[in-house]
Amino acid sequence: MFCAPEEKNVNRSMEIDRSILFIHLNQIKIVERGNNYGCFVACFYNSIARTIALVGIISSFFMHFNPPNTIVIVYYTYWSFSLDLRAFLNNLISMNTRRKFLQSSLLGSAAVLAACNQNTENKQQDATVTDKPIVISTWDFGQAANAEAWEILGKKGSALDAVEAGVQIPESDESNQSVGYGGLPDRDGRVTLDACIMDHQYRCGSVMALEHILHPIAVARMVMEKTPHVILVGEGALEFALANGFTKTNLLTDKSKEDWEKWKKTSKYEPKANIENQLYDKEKDPMPGGKDNHDTIGMLAMDAQGNHSGACTTSGLAYKMRGRVGDSPVIGAGLYVDNEVGSATSTGLGEEVIRIVGSHLVVELMRQGNSPEDACKEAVNRIIRRSPEKSKEIQVGFLALNKKGEYGAYALQKGFTYSVRTATEDKVYEAKSTF
Repeated sequence: MFCAPEEKNVNRSMEIDRSILFIHLNQIKIVERGNNYGCFVACFYNSIARTIALVGIISSFFMHFNPPNTIVIVYYTYWSFSLDLRAFLNNLISMNTRRKFLQSSLLGSAAVLAACNQNTENKQQDATVTDKPIVISTWDFGQAANAEAWEILGKKGSALDAVEAGVQIPESDESNQSVGYGGLPDRDGRVTLDACIMDHQYRCGSVMALEHILHPIAVARMVMEKTPHVILVGEGALEFALANGFTKTNLLTDKSKEDWEKWKKTSKYEPKANIENQLYDKEKDPMPGGKDNHDTIGMLAMDAQGNHSGACTTSGLAYKMRGRVGDSPVIGAGLYVDNEVGSATSTGLGEEVIRIVGSHLVVELMRQGNSPEDACKEAVNRIIRRSPEKSKEIQVGFLALNKKGEYGAYALQKGFTYSVRTATEDKVYEAKSTF
């Protein structure tokens, strides 16, 4: 016959049960943290719980034997131990599974990325055309510049040499009032020149606000090849040019000076759309953009080896504020070359091109699979989206060439033309436009 336990022993057993329950709940929380450290700590707590349970059993047996309490304690200890063991094993399995999953996922992702990169490289290599040199440039007058460039490309010379030689034609033409010699001055009557050049190895050089030098493009190339820098400006650029054998030249011709004197009477500072095809003598030259009409020239070339280079040179906006620089000498804005994809250049109001890093944008759009014309169009559309009303009053045009030798252009307004020269073609085209 069983004897009823004393009240203090009953209370003591209840306290032991509550202590075990408290420890067990804490152990569950730690296990639920999902890490091995938590599981080991949980095991430690559970060992304490089993020890307290055994103490309860011994106390109950030696003081007042209480089989119900003893059975509950023993069962609870067994249940706690089983739960702890199952949680620990499940956690280990889960952790190993997660590790394997993450490892396999990372390896799989790496494999996919490697395959994608390889496919991209293969596509780019497959797309590259060799033994089919081409040169393209902005505006009608680009034909004369292209002809000079073709003298080099046609003999399997480098695209870099070709674009430098090509753009020197408008630089040295005094009838050209927005490039080089004879260019219209700034509002102070000073002719300042900007130019940049870039080759297939991402090498690039630029000069800005350069005075007294006939061929700023040659100085830009020298910056690229003889200095660790990309850009030289103003007096520093002039000093560098003179130190490397260039001589000072008075770039302000009588005609440009006369036009500047007339401008000072009204001092109206207003960029004009398609001014490139308006600065010419209509009596001597019936076609806008003919031999007496020149502008900022951007030139892109691909040589027989499939390598791209580009050049851009200008005297900038007529009667600009002293020190103003547009997009032409800014790598990524007026010109950009990526030999994996192609090249691009721009013309028009430089401030708007700089705001969208236009030429770089066109190249990246071609990288995404767009044709040269579509890439140019999207760049133009970005200008329109940014400033819809202003876009109707200005001109910006883009010209692009990809690794297949495909070319294209697009502009805000009608009137933007570009010239193309290959072994079988020597033509001027009018670009499509939005307005």
